[in-house]
Amino acid sequence: MSRVEKKAPSVCTDLPLNNAEVCAKLHLMKELLKSCYGPRGRLKHVRNNIGGRVTTSSASSVILPALYSSQPLLNLIKSSVLNHISRFSDCGLFAGVFCLSLLEQARRHELRESLAIKVNKHCLSLCTSYLQRDDCACRVKIDFSSSQNLMTLAGSIVSSKPACLLTEAEKLHISTMAVRAFLQTIPCSSPGPVTLGQTVTVTVRGLPVLDSAMFPGLLVEMHDDFNQTDSSSEPLRTVLFSTSLAGDLAELGDGTIEADPDLDTDLQILDQLLELGKQLVEDEVRLCVCQKVIHPVLQQYLRSHGVVVMERLGMALMEPLGMLSGTQPVATLHARIPSTAYGRVKNLSTKQFGNKTMLHLQPDGEAAVCTAVLCHRNETMLDELKVAWRKTEDVLRLTLKEPSALLGGGCTETHLSAYVKHKGQQEASETAAGLRCSPAEFLLGVKVFCRSLDMVARSLEHDGGSSAMDLNHAHHWTVSADAAGEDMAGGLGLCGCGLVENSSTEWTFLNTEYAEFCPAPLLGDSCRKPTVLDSFTAKVNALQVAVETANLALDVRYVIKDEN
Repeated sequence: MSRVEKKAPSVCTDLPLNNAEVCAKLHLMKELLKSCYGPRGRLKHVRNNIGGRVTTSSASSVILPALYSSQPLLNLIKSSVLNHISRFSDCGLFAGVFCLSLLEQARRHELRESLAIKVNKHCLSLCTSYLQRDDCACRVKIDFSSSQNLMTLAGSIVSSKPACLLTEAEKLHISTMAVRAFLQTIPCSSPGPVTLGQTVTVTVRGLPVLDSAMFPGLLVEMHDDFNQTDSSSEPLRTVLFSTSLAGDLAELGDGTIEADPDLDTDLQILDQLLELGKQLVEDEVRLCVCQKVIHPVLQQYLRSHGVVVMERLGMALMEPLGMLSGTQPVATLHARIPSTAYGRVKNLSTKQFGNKTMLHLQPDGEAAVCTAVLCHRNETMLDELKVAWRKTEDVLRLTLKEPSALLGGGCTETHLSAYVKHKGQQEASETAAGLRCSPAEFLLGVKVFCRSLDMVARSLEHDGGSSAMDLNHAHHWTVSADAAGEDMAGGLGLCGCGLVENSSTEWTFLNTEYAEFCPAPLLGDSCRKPTVLDSFTAKVNALQVAVETANLALDVRYVIKDEN
């Protein structure tokens, strides 16, 4: 008992957002996320404290899991953003920067926490209701009869990952592949409920990016030589096993097996496997695939009868292969295989990518399964390309639920900021009475919200330049550090999203005071198309997550930490 240590009391921190150390950590996290934002974001090296593999990325899905902090508020924000990423894949950095800016701006303007929460909720409702309107000027409808907006959306996501180090031709190639793969996974004539297909991703290191390709069907890496003895053009009857065919009794579990001492169990199991092989040959099976291991004797027997054998398929490819071939996975070898469990594959061929030889299983008819082979010059860039591919794939699928996109390049943020400021000024007295505060306090809360939105747009500039907004459409421009103020009216080119040219001479720098105005919609007959788009569903949810998380942090009065 002499070694028992006395339990230390818990540490209670009052009003954590008034603590200078906590605020410094929040500011550091905001600056970290800001520096990663956009296509010109700065890369981060991620490693643990004992060395090991170093990851280079600017993606929130890679950086945030590697961050550790003992500060509960930081962990709260990190968990909220990661939960959003797990559901929507995109706009994680937007959610993090906007949330942290709301907290920082509220403290800088000495806004009461209770009032900041009320005003944030009101401004959020203004944004979400405006974005859902048909006349929303920063919302773009996705027309599935044309691939233009889909290509723009995919290209915007691929371009936002600078660690991929892609040329313009390579960005276009990957974007085209992503759109083709997305369209391939949508069934064209499927009766009943529509089930989306799958895209399987295979990575090959050491080849140029332009060698990347998309194939209908499934590519499986081969470990043995492939000899197709059947040259018939008929589809190949296929069987798929989810249980082991190695004769190790894996499906019987960990229980005790009692056997007669004179009984040779190995021989009995082998006989059972050969009986199974005879049934497959009698049923004219030409492709036998197993998730796990197949006994060598059974492999030899099947191959001698012209059956192509594939083992160690792995769990990840079971569902795509089932969708492609129509097979029902067989989970036992102790019962006769029903005819309904068999499927069909149209043809088998081999594809060579670098040092990888893959077997190409082509679907018999329409099958919403395809394989994307991603190539890059080294492992770091290939890992980041795979992150960009997955995000693009998820975002394109979100358009099926909500066929819309938002203007990118910071234009949505500045447009919403100007709109909220205008609505706030117009309804200040009425709204302030409903929130039980003075109009001046309400407008201060609106200012905090709008400045935080502007901060997200300003985060796109990383080279010492400035951010500006026109006072007509409220679109966003990036002004380089060497551009003189008097030259702004002459030639800033297109805005961040590519829709507006700098024809207006009325400008304002972000983070400066300007008179409120109602952003004018763009003319419907404009032939110019946006060059940067963001996911509508992902950004709207990120907007909600950022405000709700900031309000939760503002509502925290005490932090109790167990020191034991």
